Amino acid sequence: MSKMLVDVEVIRKLADILTETGLTEIEVSEKDQHIRVVKNITVNASPVTAPVSMAPVMNSAPVPVTVNNDDAKQEEDLSKHPGALLSPMIGVAYLTPEPSAPPFVTVGQEVQSGQIIMLIEAMKTFNQIRAHKSGKLTRMLVNSGDPVEYGEVLAVIE
Repeated sequence: MSKMLVDVEVIRKLADILTETGLTEIEVSEKDQHIRVVKNITVNASPVTAPVSMAPVMNSAPVPVTVNNDDAKQEEDLSKHPGALLSPMIGVAYLTPEPSAPPFVTVGQEVQSGQIIMLIEAMKTFNQIRAHKSGKLTRMLVNSGDPVEYGEVLAVIE
């Protein structure tokens, strides 16, 4: 059994590239050496809403406004759900490996921890989004081609 010499500086540089680009994994091969660095991301983010400033309205009577916060409450509740699969990056979600292929998973399907649920394209790179736990996929909150934000709830696994 031969011993492989690992250049720690190369690994540090690869880790820096992951951090700078938002990628989750990177691989480098040279001759008989192969290095793969994978970033394990756990996201515990709650949605942030930006304050909205309104221009003053002159000479208008007050108008009663009813705001339906059900959707916002439901999204907030899902982000705290233990089975919520959160987006680790900003990008575009794809539920299939290619346009004419069937989806990776469907609602109601049993999934295993580590199973590919979807892809997120970021900076022309397709990143695999994997199940963080085993269970039943009960909700898929994005469609193929939808833009996604960091920390957004993508799916729910119970």
